[in-house]
Amino acid sequence: MSGAKRIIFVLNIFLAMVLSSCAGPAARHIHTIEPYPTIPGKVIGAPDILRGDVHHEVAPGETVWRISKMYDVEIEDIVSANRLKDAAVLEKGQRLFIPDAAPLRSVIPLYPSRKWDYIIIHHSATDVGNALDFDYAHANRRWKGLGYHFVIDNGTSGKEDGQIEVSPRWIHQEDGAHCKANEMNYRGIGVCLVGNFSEDSVTSKQMEAVVYLVNVLKDYYRISNSHILGHGQVKGASTECPGTRFPWSDFRQRLDQ
Repeated sequence: MSGAKRIIFVLNIFLAMVLSSCAGPAARHIHTIEPYPTIPGKVIGAPDILRGDVHHEVAPGETVWRISKMYDVEIEDIVSANRLKDAAVLEKGQRLFIPDAAPLRSVIPLYPSRKWDYIIIHHSATDVGNALDFDYAHANRRWKGLGYHFVIDNGTSGKEDGQIEVSPRWIHQEDGAHCKANEMNYRGIGVCLVGNFSEDSVTSKQMEAVVYLVNVLKDYYRISNSHILGHGQVKGASTECPGTRFPWSDFRQRLDQ
């Protein structure tokens, strides 16, 4: 690579990193859910070969920077492998080749705010789906895209069971479009688990993920357990969401454990 091309490439990477942080408020903390328990310098209980090539479908709001953190792959490697002319521009639904990727980990950004004082749990009431699917569906309802702040996948539609997807609404710290009752769109963090929990059960990995996510959010934003509600538990709401079979007792017992 010539010197001039190298400078352009580096500037392109720098621009991607800047835009990934400037597109919304700057996250003060970032939590990641590791696929295996770790201690410094060592992964516990993992097989000898962890890495491999994968294909990734770009979800709403995802950047090269975020994807690099999800798979522990350098931004430059993703840009090069996909011949991206502009590392700052990704399209929803775009397929990326991720070389030598580590097992997927969920990346949870946290932003300083006094806005959030509730966490509202939903189910999608569908057997399958992911953040991109719901983004398309919600856009057709004139909700300006995905109405939740987080989506927890169930292993369908190309996503891993228990994977946490972060919505553009969370990245930009925008109001939700998930619960009108008691003004929860403006004060409640909307978390949706994929599935119909009036008929089926929450998967074990989804339960681990929602407990982890809710604990991270409630600790950071100082949200009390009494303000962690299902959609149907909100005053004025008329719905059985997140389903009559949602395991509330188990969920609440596992908070803070």
